[in-house]
Amino acid sequence: MSLFEFLALVVIAAVAGGIGQAIAGYSLGGCLVSAVVGFIGALLGMWIARQLGLPELWVINIGSRPFPVIWSIIGSALFTVVIGVLTRDRDWA
Repeated sequence: MSLFEFLALVVIAAVAGGIGQAIAGYSLGGCLVSAVVGFIGALLGMWIARQLGLPELWVINIGSRPFPVIWSIIGSALFTVVIGVLTRDRDWA
């Protein structure tokens, strides 16, 4: 994988993670965190899609590596919601 391919993959993951966080209504951090959330979302989204027998939607091939954009956004939103629920401040008054 070349440097350009890696940077393109990071940018696409960051955009997908940012969209997923926007859908969830909770931000976990900045641009690098959005990229990490995008990659985790891609893994989570594709795992869910495979378990349910759903097709891959809008896959972008960068070099020889496919990146499932729609499942990344869905997985990012789910991951963000779970992290938001686990880490939010609780008012025990």
